[in-house]
Amino acid sequence: MLLTIILILIVLVNGSFVLQLVKDFTINKESLAKEPGNPIVMAISQFFIYFLSTFGISDFAIGASLYPKANWVDDKKLPGTLNTACVVPVAAMALAYISSIEVGIATLIIPIVAQVVGAYVSPRFVVKLPKNTIKKFVIAGLIVAGVLILAGKFGLYPSGGDKTSLQGFSLILLGILSMIYGALNNIGIGSFALTMATVYAFGLSPSVAFPIMMGACTFSVPVGSIQFIKLDSYSRKITLFSATFGVIGVLVAAFLVKGLNTNILQWVVLAVILYSVLSMVNDLLKEKAAQVKIA
Repeated sequence: MLLTIILILIVLVNGSFVLQLVKDFTINKESLAKEPGNPIVMAISQFFIYFLSTFGISDFAIGASLYPKANWVDDKKLPGTLNTACVVPVAAMALAYISSIEVGIATLIIPIVAQVVGAYVSPRFVVKLPKNTIKKFVIAGLIVAGVLILAGKFGLYPSGGDKTSLQGFSLILLGILSMIYGALNNIGIGSFALTMATVYAFGLSPSVAFPIMMGACTFSVPVGSIQFIKLDSYSRKITLFSATFGVIGVLVAAFLVKGLNTNILQWVVLAVILYSVLSMVNDLLKEKAAQVKIA
């Protein structure tokens, strides 16, 4: 019964996002057509980004590395784009994978509600941030993603326990952290790895990590993303291709590929993250030097 209710709510919440997205596309179809990006390259990239995301490789990290370098979106709209682009593919992941939930009701519901609150409140503050501040947050997000990947590679990542629910202070703390993660999503720091690490650190079973992580994201990200649409702070073109070809990538991964050795791919993503961080830091230093020169 609980599973059915959650699946229905996933459809309703993400359906509301899709309606808002289609409405925005219709009103701004000329602007959508003029946005940069080769359609073929975008289609291929979105397919593989969300194909890999289904296996736990951060789409936020790849997108934050790729989109600015390809000149598909400027830094100001990057956080909004990372969020709007992942909504429909993440909903597809949730519907494809959440088939059984062995987790306490409160332990599942509280982080979902908390992330939704964090995601709803933060976009109006994010769009007011200076471009360089946003870039610094994206750099921080990439570093966090890289550190968590490395921690997993060297066995430093929490392995979890056998609990299926939390009570008392631990449950309250999970809610507070989830609210923060919902807000961090909106500045370009993906919550998947953070939520998983938190769930493991509290001694919860790895089997309950996915419904908590996926449930929180598939409800919170659409809420924040609708705000980004209303504030016109996202790339329509990237979001369009992720909502189509990204979903195809998820479905191929979920139904056609039974297993994938992501070891080499994770090292490749780490290399991309390192290059992107160094490149962004270099850009910030150049901008700072230019400002000093002008002054």
